[in-house]
Amino acid sequence: MQIQSDSKPYDDINVTPMLDLAYVLLIIFIVMTTATVQGMKVNLPKASAAPSLAQQTTKAITVSNDGKIFLDTIPVTLPELEQRLVQMKALTPEFPVVLRGDSQTQYQNVMDVLDLLGRLNITQVGLATKPLVK
Repeated sequence: MQIQSDSKPYDDINVTPMLDLAYVLLIIFIVMTTATVQGMKVNLPKASAAPSLAQQTTKAITVSNDGKIFLDTIPVTLPELEQRLVQMKALTPEFPVVLRGDSQTQYQNVMDVLDLLGRLNITQVGLATKPLVK
């Protein structure tokens, strides 16, 4: 048996099958990772078509530049505001409140309302601002 003398050794390695294997492993890894991120499959309860209570009971408290207090659009005094908020809290224990203070109002007027909200244990409070326009 004679070996051919004109055969030369391979100078390069064909990496195409190795890249195919790497791509298949990458796809398997991506599919398995996204399948586990979705979590447990549960049968979720259905909600009614009525709007939620949180959307219905969001209250806006406004303090004008002369110190007047408004609940939504109704002018109230601080004791009246406390009485109405107590009534609302009895109906819905957790409801969001947005506090809007005029930029020219005295800081004490806004602090009085914030103190009242703290005494009534109303924790979902937002302060309304306007974005800074340059």
